[in-house]
Amino acid sequence: MSISPISAVSAASLLPTAATEATATASADGGAAFAAQLSSAVDGLQGLQSTSSDLAIKAVTGDLSDVHDYTIAATEAAVALELAAALRNKAVEGVTEILRIQV
Repeated sequence: MSISPISAVSAASLLPTAATEATATASADGGAAFAAQLSSAVDGLQGLQSTSSDLAIKAVTGDLSDVHDYTIAATEAAVALELAAALRNKAVEGVTEILRIQV
């Protein structure tokens, strides 16, 4: 399992700027990149879950030569799922905090 690094956030991207066509395009590209990254992460999680399920079936039927392969795959899938749940919870907390801001 390879982990890709998180891209850096520049201070300039956090400062409010005038809405121009160039910044709108950059924002749309950033949104598309985020969506692609999120989709890729979910696909990876599904792949880990699928591999774990396949190895579990092989272990039960006796087709698996080394049970350690299943143990490792199951642990990787469980850790990835816990990470996804933690990220989801933090995202929900962030959105909740944003909604609480009074203007």
